[in-house]
Amino acid sequence: MPLVPMKQILDEAMKKNYGVGAFNVNNMEQIQGIMRAAKETRSPVIVQASRGALKYTNMYYIKHMVAAAVEDNPEIPISLHLDHGNSLQTCKLAIELGFTSVMIDGSLKEDSKTPTTFDENVKVTKAVVEYAHSLGVTVEGELGTLGGIEDGVGSGKVKLTDPDEAAKFIKITGVDALALAIGTSHGAYKFKVDPEIAKNMIKMDIIKQVREKVPGTPLVMHGSSSVPRELIDLVNNYGGQLPHAVGVPMSAIQEAIKLGIKKINVDTDGRLAITGAIRKFFVENPAEFDPRSYFGAARQAVYEVVKGKMIDFGTAGHAGDYEPLTLEDMKKIYV
Repeated sequence: MPLVPMKQILDEAMKKNYGVGAFNVNNMEQIQGIMRAAKETRSPVIVQASRGALKYTNMYYIKHMVAAAVEDNPEIPISLHLDHGNSLQTCKLAIELGFTSVMIDGSLKEDSKTPTTFDENVKVTKAVVEYAHSLGVTVEGELGTLGGIEDGVGSGKVKLTDPDEAAKFIKITGVDALALAIGTSHGAYKFKVDPEIAKNMIKMDIIKQVREKVPGTPLVMHGSSSVPRELIDLVNNYGGQLPHAVGVPMSAIQEAIKLGIKKINVDTDGRLAITGAIRKFFVENPAEFDPRSYFGAARQAVYEVVKGKMIDFGTAGHAGDYEPLTLEDMKKIYV
């Protein structure tokens, strides 16, 4: 099947109340690990690339690696999503590359650091929606700002989403999905406390209130890597220096899914899995110099992490639930 519009994947997740992981990719091994997990668990999947990933891969490599994943896994619904687009022009570029979904992060100016006003956010988001929908492409917006900075994105300041503003924003812009600021953060250092205490710092009431006001719009959770203790220990035990890294407990993510979160962004956990696997490999195999060996170990680590997420999010087993739509189908629906 061709790439699927992300709107369909999230709308179907809403019907059966499960979450779908959106996994950031930068190279072939990540894509292969993610797709192996999706195939084995029969999970729909969102593969997403940031502007940093597009620059790293010179754009076209992401496009064709995902095309290979589609060809190799014809039974799996796959959406290719732009993560944190910073302008209409960036979103247009992604759409030209074949992305079936884009995020316009209008919560920040084009520098991806300076917070915008509500009206500024509405203006750029609405422009992206009008352009993307004319081509059948899904649009995710964001209201509020997260803590932390990752891949050059983030103001470093937290501004929680206002539920009343969220309802107004969705109505004016027509976005298909909305990322909320609920106390999570980008990067590996999301909280400075124990994970169980951190769970209580996430504002679940914001999710609940937004869901009540706009029941038909899928909600998105950024900064939602769990930063598992075993991955941190693996990195540190083999020469890394990641003390006090704390992520979002899986129990909190699962609670958020029940309340209305349907897209869960995962980037840091993939990075940790790769780093830990490669560090361990080099220590245990000091004479090895074949990149296929240590990249193979990294690919295996990504597969294991992503497979666990797909099961924990409730995505597993849903790949065959529906007949996939195309962008042409979506163009008719939007009209």
